Amino acid sequence: MTTMTASEIELVTLADIESAARGLAGVATRTPLLPFDTITERLGVPVFVKPEMLQRGGAFKFRGAFTYLSRLAPAARERGVIAPSSGNHAQAVALAAKLFGVPATVVMPTTVTPAKRVGAERLGARIVLAGTTTSERYEKALELAHLEGSTLVPPYDDPAIIAGQGTVGLEIASDAPQVGTVIVQVGGGGLSAGVATAIKERVPSARVVAVEPAGAPKLSRARAAGRPVRLDKTSSIADGLMAIEIGGLPFAHHQRYVDDVVTVDDALLAPAVRLLIDRMKLVTEPSGAITIAALMEGLVRPNDARPVVAVLSGGNIEWDGLQELLARA
Repeated sequence: MTTMTASEIELVTLADIESAARGLAGVATRTPLLPFDTITERLGVPVFVKPEMLQRGGAFKFRGAFTYLSRLAPAARERGVIAPSSGNHAQAVALAAKLFGVPATVVMPTTVTPAKRVGAERLGARIVLAGTTTSERYEKALELAHLEGSTLVPPYDDPAIIAGQGTVGLEIASDAPQVGTVIVQVGGGGLSAGVATAIKERVPSARVVAVEPAGAPKLSRARAAGRPVRLDKTSSIADGLMAIEIGGLPFAHHQRYVDDVVTVDDALLAPAVRLLIDRMKLVTEPSGAITIAALMEGLVRPNDARPVVAVLSGGNIEWDGLQELLARA
């Protein structure tokens, strides 16, 4: 098999993202931009957050999942869908399947948090547990899809998924057309790829910075190598960002549209979660708060006086886990 280079891959376009936005109108929540005065005062430039914990399913993932299901042939959709996920993608697919009235199975890690498992079950999904890594979940999902005739909904490495997640960036560009810096988390890369594409196509002068855990530096390693690199292992309390390898299609988008990538230590995440609760009254999981941690620690600095927007990707964290996390802060 011949491997395509990044320059040969057909990228998701702004028109694709705009089409996804039309399909999500009246279905997905159009989350607002909220001013974060505490960090604005610290940095001296306007800082806003994009609170995707207010999205249906508690995270940005619903945008991509619904877009993907909406583009399936009706016969394929009716046979059911299956999704490998650490949690947020599982809930998003379960919700999208419920809206379409089709069965959903989600393959989650044996270490899945109670909040994310219960969330998917509450939405009617059948739960299958498999291993602790992205590859183990994906292989199990492929096996079940083959046996049962269901359609696998990829978590990030797919044009429809990227287009759906890119609507986050489209909304940012619409609400803050003078934005100077956008900070977005990167796991498998679907969100960061879509957001970067929308921002750069709508506001070419804006800077896009991707943020990932120090214990899962899959994009940093890929950019250094010029190609996706599979990590031997990942470790982070930001469980939604622990993919062991950046997706091929997302990586092509990152190479074209992302200006920089920074890594954040786990020790910085709990204080960011605490700050968001104290000052913004927003409950954010560590994966969602990582962008704020990067700003708080000066890992990302504004280039000029234009506004900064930090994406908060989700808020699916159970009460016991939140209390433990806040105790660390």
